[in-house]
Amino acid sequence: MLTVKGDSFVNKLILLFVFDKMEVPLSESTLLDMCSLSNGWINYMDCKPLLSAMLDNAFIYNVTASGDPLYSITPDGRSCLADFYVQIPSSLREEISKFVKNNRTKYRKRQECVADYYMNKDGTYTVYLKIIEPSQPLMELKLVVPNRQTAKTIYRTWEEKAESAYATIYESIVD
Repeated sequence: MLTVKGDSFVNKLILLFVFDKMEVPLSESTLLDMCSLSNGWINYMDCKPLLSAMLDNAFIYNVTASGDPLYSITPDGRSCLADFYVQIPSSLREEISKFVKNNRTKYRKRQECVADYYMNKDGTYTVYLKIIEPSQPLMELKLVVPNRQTAKTIYRTWEEKAESAYATIYESIVD
């Protein structure tokens, strides 16, 4: 793991490179996890301000109309990355490329399939499930379940079962 701490220009290029390699809009939490927590490519405390600066300078843009923002690289961001690509150490480019190739699907599912649960006044639990497309939610579902264990099970399995649940619901309603 190679880190380039303190060089904000190179760190911005790293973020642009991650956007370019992922090929999908990314949430702030996904970027923080990928670039700081899981890999240490960029210092956690530097990552958030860099994201804001790149948004202000139109190297990335917010692709969502509502809800949690998802960001994507702009043509100016791609141009900047192309012009200064060699400033990112080649070993780091290789590491990022390999990581993205091995984890792209996992991060996409984590962003697209959101789950949460909370306890109701009567002791039951409400599980909130959502499938998010870049521009809007594709499906939102609230389920009331009798206990915390059931809520936790649904919460933990939503990411892997969301696609089939959506297909089943869609097919049964649209028929």
